[in-house]
Amino acid sequence: MGAQRASAPEADHPELFGISVVQEDGKWRCAALPATASEGLPAAETQLRELRAAGAVFGLLDIDHEFFVIVRPAPAGTRLLLSDATAALDYDLAAEVLERLDADIDDEELEDSEPFEVGDLEVLSDLGLPAGVLGVILTETELYADEQLTRIAREMGFGAEFAAVLDAFDR
Repeated sequence: MGAQRASAPEADHPELFGISVVQEDGKWRCAALPATASEGLPAAETQLRELRAAGAVFGLLDIDHEFFVIVRPAPAGTRLLLSDATAALDYDLAAEVLERLDADIDDEELEDSEPFEVGDLEVLSDLGLPAGVLGVILTETELYADEQLTRIAREMGFGAEFAAVLDAFDR
């Protein structure tokens, strides 16, 4: 769940799965990102940029079912949303996202906080997911990250495609 954190040994080798989402000609397509996407934010961005679709492309990364990152490469720079900034205390990827977002949040502030999102709440608004709806999903901390991502997929209209890829992961 969003408020729970993995112990240090688990955080050293987090379980990460990534799903690319492409919208072309009004149709959604989802696929598992290659395992190299788990090497860090630049690797995930590279994998998504290599899709070279005419339509929208973004990635949904789930880390240990604790938090997620939405990665949306664009010519002007990558748009990011981190579902739980406090995860940066235990996970390098979350810390990397905070650094990329130039978030001025110190460890003490993170330790004293309940989970909170950082980044672009409007990252998917032009594709049908208003910031307000995404914000409501992020407040549902009783849900695991994959459940929140499933809700995002359903809200946007690619729930079945997302579920098919999610089911293919050895979970």
